[in-house]
Amino acid sequence: MNRDLPASDDSPGAPPDPTLQSTPEASADATYMGLALEQARAAMLQGEVPVGAVVICEGKVVAVGHNCPVGGHDPSAHAEMQALRAAAQALGNYRLPECELYVTLEPCVMCAGAIMHARIKRVVYGAADPKTGACGSVVDLFAEPRLNHHAEVVGGVRRDECVGILQRFFSERRAAARTRRLAAAAEAPDAASDVPPTPIPGQPN
Repeated sequence: MNRDLPASDDSPGAPPDPTLQSTPEASADATYMGLALEQARAAMLQGEVPVGAVVICEGKVVAVGHNCPVGGHDPSAHAEMQALRAAAQALGNYRLPECELYVTLEPCVMCAGAIMHARIKRVVYGAADPKTGACGSVVDLFAEPRLNHHAEVVGGVRRDECVGILQRFFSERRAAARTRRLAAAAEAPDAASDVPPTPIPGQPN
């Protein structure tokens, strides 16, 4: 899955954290993003890029989801897609106009399209994604006037935690790759010494 490291806290594209405001909505956003972070941690334990999502309807958790394209052999199995599918099944309708979606990483174009088809009324994300983000980082589909649905979008909620779990995942993955390369290099001379010499024609073995 190509969901790389998001913008750092000092990036010009990183939105301010709205949960720093003391309002009931900001408090609820922080709480629900915490549930999405739990899903991101579940993805990480399964070796998936740690992105989690939660669908809320009238203050209640309707569905959750996390990244699982690797384990599920499914390129569409982003956290948002998993949560939207589960919410549609739970509510018996693919349209979710009274629902809000919380996700730890800015949705990509695929997920933004699904969010619009579902008629989600509000999208809240944590970390900005400067490579695939469709809420303003690369493109802003939700602000496209030619489209027939426009969700409210809030970014930067619990951003530091959402960025941190991604940084940890990619750092550990790079460290594991280095360890494998070093181990392979260390084994190479031993493997070469086990190969019998090539016989020279005309000379006794």
